[in-house]
Amino acid sequence: TITLLLIGIIGIITPIFQSHGSQSGLHGLAIGSLIFHVLGISIWVGGLISLFFMAEEVRFIALPRFSSVALWAALIVTASGATNAWTRLNFISAWSSKYAYIVIAKIVLTAVLIGFGYKQRKFILNNLTGSTKMVRLILNELLIMLVATALGAWLARSAPPLVNGVEPNVDRSLSITGIQMPAAPTLSNLLWGYEADGIFIGLLVVATLLYIRGVVILHKVGVKWPVGRTISFALGIAAIDYATSGGLGLYSHFAFSFHMIAHMILGMVAPIGIILGAPITLALRTFPSGRDENERGMKGLLVAILHSKPLALLTHPIVALAFFDGSLFIMYFTSLFGNLMTGHSGHLLMNIHFILAGMLFFHVIVGIDPNPRKVPHLVRIIVLFAAMSIHAFFSIALMSSSALLDGGYFASLQRPWFIDLIADQKLGGSIGWAMGEIPIVIALIATFIQWVRDDAREAKRLDRNSDRLLSEGKPDALVEYNQYLAKLAENDRRKN
Repeated sequence: TITLLLIGIIGIITPIFQSHGSQSGLHGLAIGSLIFHVLGISIWVGGLISLFFMAEEVRFIALPRFSSVALWAALIVTASGATNAWTRLNFISAWSSKYAYIVIAKIVLTAVLIGFGYKQRKFILNNLTGSTKMVRLILNELLIMLVATALGAWLARSAPPLVNGVEPNVDRSLSITGIQMPAAPTLSNLLWGYEADGIFIGLLVVATLLYIRGVVILHKVGVKWPVGRTISFALGIAAIDYATSGGLGLYSHFAFSFHMIAHMILGMVAPIGIILGAPITLALRTFPSGRDENERGMKGLLVAILHSKPLALLTHPIVALAFFDGSLFIMYFTSLFGNLMTGHSGHLLMNIHFILAGMLFFHVIVGIDPNPRKVPHLVRIIVLFAAMSIHAFFSIALMSSSALLDGGYFASLQRPWFIDLIADQKLGGSIGWAMGEIPIVIALIATFIQWVRDDAREAKRLDRNSDRLLSEGKPDALVEYNQYLAKLAENDRRKN
């Protein structure tokens, strides 16, 4: 089922990268919001159609489950639709266009659909999911949804209004990346510049809201969640946002050196923050269970993933190291890097790979979340030293290369600054070496601290067990062994 879902998602979103949203001035935000919008509508419409054709007894079980999914879909559709409309109607005269009138009609229909969802929820609470009224409600909601979808298709085939009716000036970089060539990089531009990536912003917002929800739930039941974990998670989220949508994310499209800084942040800095935030532990404590034995619920699904064979394989230290460091050579020393940089989808996949590979590696090394495989601390330290060595070798290879690795991508942008592409690539290699060592050293320190703490906890556990056995008058194997060693030491002392 999950495989079919992923195939469906890929099939739905692939054409969006070629839509006219990619010609919008806010390229990343327009494409990202449109992807979330289409996915939300697909889930909503598909669920309604399935409910309508279900047998009554199956609908009785499915409707409460779909109601929760539909709520999330409605929120996603509303937020993404508003964002996408703003990218095209962000000037006053645009609201007098035909495009704006269609958008307004969609807003009205969306409000009506949310009203239907509220009424559907009341039917569920009153146990009327099998009634004729419920079926009629689903049919009416489906019909209005189809009208809203038709309006959306009309919008997709309509050109958005132009500022003063004039076509925007499309330079070479805009036609390739969807982003206007920025001014020469300065500290101010890097710190305060922002080119929103709608996909990452959407994912980060959802992740942040889920984390906050979990902390609030624990607080309500009197369980304290460590503040340090929350701060760590927040720093990780902020780092991803800066490296994908901030000034660094903007310039990473145009210069290899900035791309490498973003790579180091996404693959090393941000994952450490997120992993030390223990999001999986928080989810296991706060995600809802299934309503009955036939429903997994979010918690059951997460537990199933944690106990799956693929995850057990991925969390093997050697496999995690191969994804973390081995993939660098495949990506940068083949034509893959240049191919991925030339399109929005490729750049997106590359950034997602950096994040996931880093999170997998640091989950194995310093993770405090449940792990299918218990890795000894000594092995973790050895793997970290191996990662440090491999990364240093990769960086030296980058700095030593006299050939461009981007397949002509950066040259095609014809940027007016950082003209020496080879020098910029060598600079990227040196930055990668310098930045890559620091997170690994931090991970080494964290691993050593965890080792000491685990040993201290084990010693306390053994002491408590010994005290309990002594109080019950039972023999304690550890105490007897220590007494035996003490006796041997005493005998040796007497002989000497």
